[in-house]
Amino acid sequence: MNPNQIREVLIVGGGTAGWMAAAALTRLPPGVRVRLVESEEIGTVGVGEATIPPLASFNALLGINEADFLRSTQGTFKLGIEFVDWGRRGDRYIHPFGAFGMDLEGVKFHQYWLRRRQAGAGSLDDYCLSAVAARLNRFTPASPDPRTVLSSLRHAYHFDAGLYAAYLRRFAEARGVERIEGKVAQVLLRPEDGFVDAVVLTDGRRLDADFFIDCTGFRGLLIEQALGAGYEDWSRWLPCDRALAVPSARVEPLTPYTRSTADAAGWRWRIPLQHRTGNGHVYASGFTSDAAAETALLDGLDGAPLAEPRALRFTTGRRRQQWVKNCVALGLSSGFLEPLESTSIHLIQSGVSKLLALFPDKAFDPALSDTFNRLSQVQFEQIRDFIILHYKATQRDDTAFWRHVSQMPIPETLARRIELFRAGGRIFREGDELFSEASWVAVLIGQNIQPQGHDPLADAMDEGALDQRLAGLRAVIDKTARAMPTHEAFIARHCASGAA
Repeated sequence: MNPNQIREVLIVGGGTAGWMAAAALTRLPPGVRVRLVESEEIGTVGVGEATIPPLASFNALLGINEADFLRSTQGTFKLGIEFVDWGRRGDRYIHPFGAFGMDLEGVKFHQYWLRRRQAGAGSLDDYCLSAVAARLNRFTPASPDPRTVLSSLRHAYHFDAGLYAAYLRRFAEARGVERIEGKVAQVLLRPEDGFVDAVVLTDGRRLDADFFIDCTGFRGLLIEQALGAGYEDWSRWLPCDRALAVPSARVEPLTPYTRSTADAAGWRWRIPLQHRTGNGHVYASGFTSDAAAETALLDGLDGAPLAEPRALRFTTGRRRQQWVKNCVALGLSSGFLEPLESTSIHLIQSGVSKLLALFPDKAFDPALSDTFNRLSQVQFEQIRDFIILHYKATQRDDTAFWRHVSQMPIPETLARRIELFRAGGRIFREGDELFSEASWVAVLIGQNIQPQGHDPLADAMDEGALDQRLAGLRAVIDKTARAMPTHEAFIARHCASGAA
């Protein structure tokens, strides 16, 4: 072993973030001890989680079997998110996983749809298998054959976040991660350089390490309270600052999508699991009362509530630095973006992936932490802009909240994207962005931002030939979706939990 190699890693805090990190760090070379300290007395934020497709890659990296994972976490499949009442009251659209149609002769598919949308081209959703299957409550895995429409299907998951953390804990402990029960009372810094030296538990035990991972949630016990990373507040663009979460009884059908319903001063989520439904209300306390928010949440449930609503408070934003000295923050310790596009777990996954790619030795070369912080900042800002888009691109003016968000100034990076799309339906992504061109098109069109024109290259194809191609593609997608089993039937056959 390199004498300068990290030998001791301490993860402070459990939950989804802590155990995702622990599971991934089992891939470190032999000789590196990974420990995680958490307290059963400290609750975690997770209630029911919706995810996006890259989580499948994370699980595959660890060698986790999909069916076993879903059985263990009461999981279901997710083909996208249905947005209700966001553009105007009564509007519904799906932000699906997977692409719309296929590019033709080097021109983006949605440009052809824009050309013929007034001539019977149908809804843009008709050209995405994930969207059509979601509407029909159908599911089957994608085909590996790229010649078939079924190869375009992409999926993610809904699952109980607490069960996922427990699943990863079993995985990590079986591979040598040591769990320590205890509450942190003090963080000790080295006087010579300000690095974290150790944490001291309430019973006096001292836990030393070379490298620390802060998974202590909003508190940021190490990254903020001890190391003073700083916090960048984004509430001027994302004014929602509170949430209520409550489970309810499972209802039929078992939908393969998350639902987000805009409310008077925020929005409500619905996440279908095998054994129950996860629900929540994200809202702005400056525009409604806690009592009114709770009433809206409970009145909107599809099934009977199974517990009292649990309250959370937050400030949207991110740590100015997510890696400081010998400490990296993951999960809520690193920042918070409301879960409108199900990015919470992805940000943990992305942080873990960057950490593995930039894992340091005891020299802690600043180039590593600088790169981690720069990439993290860009990703947080790109996701921030995509979430702001949902609020800004509304035609609602029925409450003070919606009037505020529709009129508020927005980041220049987002303003440029909207104006470019209005001018001719064009989307240009920068760098390794999380959200695809199809995602931007789905939300922009879904919330009634209509381009003034389309790419003139789309006019090169003969009108009759184009209409024939569009009709044929719609028919194939519809036939493929209707041939799938129902979502519920697929789960019952392949990955049903015994407790469901």
